[in-house]
Amino acid sequence: MKTRVAVVYGGRSGEHEISLRSAESVIAALDKDRYEVKRYLIGKDGRWNPGPILPEPGAHPEIDVVFPVLHGTFGEDGTMQGLFELADLPYVGANVLASAVSMDKDVMKRICRDAGLPVVECLVLNREEMDAEAVARQLPFPLFVKPANLGSSVGISKAHDMSELTAALKTAAEFDRKVIVERGIEGREFECAVLGNEDPAASVPCEILPSREFYDYEDKYLLNQARIDLPANLTPEETAEMRRLAVACYLAVGCEGMGRVDFLRETSTGKFYINEINTIPGFTSISMFPKMWEYTGIPYSQLIDRLIELALERHAQKTVTRFTR
Repeated sequence: MKTRVAVVYGGRSGEHEISLRSAESVIAALDKDRYEVKRYLIGKDGRWNPGPILPEPGAHPEIDVVFPVLHGTFGEDGTMQGLFELADLPYVGANVLASAVSMDKDVMKRICRDAGLPVVECLVLNREEMDAEAVARQLPFPLFVKPANLGSSVGISKAHDMSELTAALKTAAEFDRKVIVERGIEGREFECAVLGNEDPAASVPCEILPSREFYDYEDKYLLNQARIDLPANLTPEETAEMRRLAVACYLAVGCEGMGRVDFLRETSTGKFYINEINTIPGFTSISMFPKMWEYTGIPYSQLIDRLIELALERHAQKTVTRFTR
């Protein structure tokens, strides 16, 4: 019998359109001889088509495993994972806690710091307490201003002076109640993919060479002018260190299934900084998560197979766990 895969995509997020593109790539890569695809499209208004997955065990005997291809809010932040847990359905990717932790850049940084991992200095502000002058007194320009819970560089700005900082805080606050302001790192940008449950492995990393001042939404998805170096132009020792840090970050936040860890390398010091971890990285035709694994030896279709296997393995382990006395 074919494995029945529910692909959930779209969603109430600023990354809705990217999710649509990722989902089509995943569906196209699923072996039609092995899998039967069931589509669940969530509109920008939160409505499900053809209908919602219900938070009730046994309510969906037609689903063997869920493959969420949801980026950002209400999909990558633990909310959707909570629904799948309530429905007692196997699902691809991180669990509720790891999803929520990884989505929140503030909490992710705290956990990485506690684990002794390198993260950039930052300040965290609430929407009601946006004080640009206070920020400028504590961190030097240039600064990066980001919504704490979002991806694909939506709502992110680079501020070089007070005027730009004020505008950047306002923009970021439109996308989240919590805003994070980071010291701007002058250097290079890298990505490294991680795969696995208890014993994860990291791929060969790549370097992102933006066509703009930083790798923003337009550069990622619209302009098609950014350059990617795969493998990244690093020494063997630097490559090994980045892969080590990627796995360490993945384990620190409790990630499972998959993740993409983004790095900055400061030119003046040569130091690597963990920028963020994405628990549902992009799966479009140009996305680096599958490209890095393909270079490392796992083609796209096999990567999809492995992610489904990891989801089913984790769920099988969960079935032997006691939840009552």
